[in-house]
Amino acid sequence: MVAGSEELLSGFYSNPDDRVDQRTCLICGDRATGLHYGIISCEGCKGFFKRSICNKRVYRCSRDKNCVMSRKQRNRCQYCRLLKCLQMGMNRKAIREDGMPGGRNKSIGPVQISEEEIERIMSGQEFEGEANMSWSNNGDSDHSSPGNGVSESNQPSPVSTPSSSRSVELNGFAALRDQYIGTPVSTHYQYLPHLFSYSAHSALVPPQTRSLDPQSHSLINQLVSAEDLEPLGTPMLIEDGYKVTQAELFALLCRLADELLFRQIAWIKKLPFFCELSIKDYTCLLSSTWQELILLSSLTVYSKQIFGDLADVTSKYSPSDDELHRFSEEGMEVMERLIYLFRKFNQLKVSNEEYACMKAINFLNQDIRGLTNASQLEQLNKRYWYVCQDFTEYKYPHQPNRFPDLMMCLPEIRYIAGKMVNVPLEQLPLLFKAVLHSCKTSVSKE
Repeated sequence: MVAGSEELLSGFYSNPDDRVDQRTCLICGDRATGLHYGIISCEGCKGFFKRSICNKRVYRCSRDKNCVMSRKQRNRCQYCRLLKCLQMGMNRKAIREDGMPGGRNKSIGPVQISEEEIERIMSGQEFEGEANMSWSNNGDSDHSSPGNGVSESNQPSPVSTPSSSRSVELNGFAALRDQYIGTPVSTHYQYLPHLFSYSAHSALVPPQTRSLDPQSHSLINQLVSAEDLEPLGTPMLIEDGYKVTQAELFALLCRLADELLFRQIAWIKKLPFFCELSIKDYTCLLSSTWQELILLSSLTVYSKQIFGDLADVTSKYSPSDDELHRFSEEGMEVMERLIYLFRKFNQLKVSNEEYACMKAINFLNQDIRGLTNASQLEQLNKRYWYVCQDFTEYKYPHQPNRFPDLMMCLPEIRYIAGKMVNVPLEQLPLLFKAVLHSCKTSVSKE
């Protein structure tokens, strides 16, 4: 760790509320008043979340569970408002059990919970056997920022994703192969393709020029320095006219996965907080997140090679009619989600600094099972959450929703990584061909 960094970090964000005077609520875009239940939010969403959890409320959405959340529209659907609170990381554990004002623990930061846990909360299963459950379709009274506008459209909020509690042995790609084989295909899944389009409807505070916090600058530089941003070394060039077989393409995918995994292991040893966690916790974290880290890096810093050179190789592969016929429903879902996620990243044009922060936040998941020091992980996660927000608001002052857009990519990445283990191993070449072809075609049309 860099000399003097302990003092720097110990004093960093000692009072996050001091830095939110010009920030917007991550739920509805209204003016934020502080750090409430783990995330930057307004008084209205803070009170709504507290009432919903303390009163064990269960809501219904009269539309498609994809209502727009903005200052003017947030009261129109309680279901979607609570859903977004949970997706953005509002922490139920930070609410005092007696319902009185004040958080139960000021140090508790944002949390990333599984899709299953969110569903249990939204459906009321989490509260079964307890009284005071109420069903409602109506808007929740909220007088902090009055508004009575009517939404012109209802665009979906991003879906949340399962917690990274799975554990995969780090034995190269052989472990992934074992994970794929024999995995049953799940039942039909309702696609939710338009994932990230709420931001155009948010009520925004006019951007104001400000400087980047020196501590944020230092921490980001440390993260970027830990990254290997050199081009991938796995050969992905092929002669014109050569026909690639399924076995050859699969072997290439294995070599790429091995190289990307090796880079993640090397990355861990260079992290500025490497000495703050145990080797056991690092092993547990990497075992549960390596697929997500590889996917994130493929969509960002290595995207030119993946969606360029690798796409050229996959174009030389022609699947048989039997392969096309046997392509699973799980494969179709993963393909749809990867394509839309690629388009979102292509739209955002994530910088190296943002990528480094997103990667650290995703890696520092305190909800993974088997950790020995989850509280320390929570503090580290919170630290880089604020660093990323500080950087995006400084670098992109005219994109006030950029930070929540970036954060909402992470649960989608986690979900896709979890779903990929259900795709039969022999279908991976076809999956990559379909995804890379579609993504490369969409870019060439722009």
